[in-house]
Amino acid sequence: MKLNYKRTVLTGFAFFLISAFWQAYEATVPVTLTNKFGMSQTWSGIVMALDNILAVFLLPLFGALSDRCASRFGKRTPFITLGTVAAAVLLVGLTVADGMQLRNLSQVAAIDDPAALGVIYDSQGQTELLTPEGEEFVLSQVFTRKEFTAIVCKTVDPDTGKTQTNPDYTNYVSPARQAYAGEMTRQSPGAAVLFFGLLLLLLIAMASFRSPAVALMPDLTIKPLRSKANGVINLMGTAGGILVLVLGMIFSTSAVENALMRYTGYYAVVAAIMLLSLLIFLLTVREPAWAGEMQEQSLALGLEKPSDQGHKRGLTAAEKRSLLLILLSIGLWFFGYNAVTSKYAVYAGNILGKDYNTTMLLAQGAAVAAYLPAGAAASRIGRKKTILAGVGMLAAAFASAAFMRASSPDWAMNVIFLLAGVAWATINVNSFPMVVEMCAQGDVGRYTGFYYTASMTAQIVTPMLSGYLMDRLGMTVLFPYAAVFVSLALVTMLMVRHGDSRPVAKGGDDCA
Repeated sequence: MKLNYKRTVLTGFAFFLISAFWQAYEATVPVTLTNKFGMSQTWSGIVMALDNILAVFLLPLFGALSDRCASRFGKRTPFITLGTVAAAVLLVGLTVADGMQLRNLSQVAAIDDPAALGVIYDSQGQTELLTPEGEEFVLSQVFTRKEFTAIVCKTVDPDTGKTQTNPDYTNYVSPARQAYAGEMTRQSPGAAVLFFGLLLLLLIAMASFRSPAVALMPDLTIKPLRSKANGVINLMGTAGGILVLVLGMIFSTSAVENALMRYTGYYAVVAAIMLLSLLIFLLTVREPAWAGEMQEQSLALGLEKPSDQGHKRGLTAAEKRSLLLILLSIGLWFFGYNAVTSKYAVYAGNILGKDYNTTMLLAQGAAVAAYLPAGAAASRIGRKKTILAGVGMLAAAFASAAFMRASSPDWAMNVIFLLAGVAWATINVNSFPMVVEMCAQGDVGRYTGFYYTASMTAQIVTPMLSGYLMDRLGMTVLFPYAAVFVSLALVTMLMVRHGDSRPVAKGGDDCA
């Protein structure tokens, strides 16, 4: 049994474009919500959880619908095509609302201009605001107008000589600007209404094809090869994320001084990447033919019975318990991991004074290097042991990151995120195959929905909960929070007994 890497790579373009979109979304939408619309971290977290709330209901629905799709183009391809086109159009449409809000904030568009800061001071000087520590202050009692407008974004640390974000800028200018943006949004809500309407439609469009796109891999790959195939699929997804991270560096989306930048060009390029990836997918992937070949091979090897193909299969009590434990583990490690990915852009600028794109790029690069070895490791020692190693590494990485500050050496945070990237790749490659291992071929879309129900349910809660704790306890609570939840996943994963792959002899291949 040999994996057809060429076919798997071409199939992976569907996941490539999905990951490219989410990288852009998670990097820019939280900043837009807080800096342009004046939302708190808590309310920003609630909005960021919206896609996960929709996903809990829509991903299982569209997964099951695609199981029953009888199109001549295949089960999954129609969903991928229509959903991608709609999402690309709506992403560009967000820039219309973004531009409207920036016009509302035109007086403070140049946030480091003393005249613009003077507008903030005059508007908010007698207003009670909250510092990152949760203490109320009146701006005019902290700074004179002259002192406030003299605060610069970047300063040089006299001890290290490193350029860093000015703490006064973080503690006073940023919340004052956020309060001003919130007031402008209340006075002129039209831009916010349009933005959130388009955002809702965009998230529905993305949800319509995510489960079908992920279910396509097990549709086209026999069970023993799915860990390796999932490594390739995740490699493609990570490549999409890296491409958009590099794009973010080119557009300087993470720069503090670009907190109010307009994303028209950036979103247009991301949409073009999505459509180009879809075109490659449509021109190269032959879903019905490849799925038929996979089913014939599964029957010939005795991996499936004729009665299993196109039908549902019940689970034993022990299998149900393992499935529930796998899904609980998935939820727990997503509690930790998604808290970091959804909040790190804000955390890096305010606590570390670093470019988040660089750090995340290193993590993504490490994941790229680890995906294929992680699939191969599961062939030798089994999926469960491989996942446990990854969960342990991820918990250690997040626990170490909790001690990092702006004065910490850059290499330390880089090493931590390199470890986190390897760990997340090791977990991701093998967890989805463990879920679909226990289902018949006709249930792949439905079980893909189970996988996403677990991960998305966690992601509904964790941006809100982590955002609330960051508002109340300070931003430094982020990494301890993440480390605790990932550690809990280690405990539940130890109790899983089914869905593993049997280790094979050297020179062999996966054996379910």
